[in-house]
Amino acid sequence: MNGEAAIEVRGLTKRYGGRAVVDDVSLTVRKGEIAGFLGPNGSGKTTTIRLMCGLLTPDAGEGHVLGHDIRRAGRAIKREVGYMTQRFSFYEDLTIEENLNFVAGLYGLRPARKHVADTLAGLGLTARRHQLAGALSGGWKQRLALAACIMHAPKLLMLDEPTAGVDPKARREFWDEIHRLAADGLTVLVSTHYMDEAERCHRINYISAGRLVAKGTVAEVVRDAGLTTVVLEGEALAEAARRLRGADGVDQVAPFGATLHVVGRDGASLRASAERVAAETGSRMSAAETSLEDVFIQLMGDAKDTGR
Repeated sequence: MNGEAAIEVRGLTKRYGGRAVVDDVSLTVRKGEIAGFLGPNGSGKTTTIRLMCGLLTPDAGEGHVLGHDIRRAGRAIKREVGYMTQRFSFYEDLTIEENLNFVAGLYGLRPARKHVADTLAGLGLTARRHQLAGALSGGWKQRLALAACIMHAPKLLMLDEPTAGVDPKARREFWDEIHRLAADGLTVLVSTHYMDEAERCHRINYISAGRLVAKGTVAEVVRDAGLTTVVLEGEALAEAARRLRGADGVDQVAPFGATLHVVGRDGASLRASAERVAAETGSRMSAAETSLEDVFIQLMGDAKDTGR
């Protein structure tokens, strides 16, 4: 990574029917960085990505992607960006190789045969090149989609929830590949719902109801959330959970296996409530580290509380 920005946008806003789907978003992604883009469904992630890809024009705001103005140079941005959408969008009655030949033709890659062969080999698809795309498992469809995105050697890869519906092994292999590409200089912006994937990013950005509400490394985002977390263990956790919900200082109560995870912003009040309930139910209380998932849930709750 270096300090030069691959993406730098300020005040991005997009409205539909008078409602701001993207609301004054400012975002910077450095070259060679893997940047996570987190947020609940309907938070504006996909629209923001499309604004930065040059696929949509913002109603307000400005910025540059790979040095190109997002308002005036959409065509140039598209040539240098690989965009992997949420939905598998290839011809299911064509083989892997035939799909990639089609994509090579769209980009005008010459010689197409060599570009396709190199891409197949680079992503371990050569042995499967004659398989129909529609017969592939989720993990192999994902790999085909990634192959199509990187065949034209983009400088920036934008991935919109690329591993939804993919098994854990395929997800891990996919992320190993993303880190390999980033080590070679590719910049990656990836939206995800999976906390383990977010933790594999160099930096993360959290969007809620169209607004960017948190950004930084995982450690910085967890620290800046200012949450306190304790864990209860014992035989009466269901009763402990019932008593803790709505108690002073308690914002979240969630069972985790044989423990109860309790989270809140007011650390002193939360500990007092948890100690009281632990004594009442014969449970044991101990301090715990706040997780990124705790922060994610807290930010979602904050958005609902403010009516956004």
